[in-house]
Amino acid sequence: MRSTPCYSTSMSQSITQRELPKTSGDIMRQLDQGETFIATRNGVPVGELSPLGRHRLVKAEAADAVFRNAPPIDAARFRKDLNEVEI
Repeated sequence: MRSTPCYSTSMSQSITQRELPKTSGDIMRQLDQGETFIATRNGVPVGELSPLGRHRLVKAEAADAVFRNAPPIDAARFRKDLNEVEI
């Protein structure tokens, strides 16, 4: 799943260590088109190839872990701060 609708048509494809050298040109073209690949070795995922500059969706559990110990936010003060920002 992607964070923006324009990237929602592609999901990660799995590619083996042996396939990487043989299909690198095709993989690069697909990366240019926004595709993402999970590289595997002996059937075990070991890495991810993804296009640069694309926004990625963060899993709720990961965001939860990051913000679990964050200080509380005063909603009224936060809204006031946002309203004062000039774009």
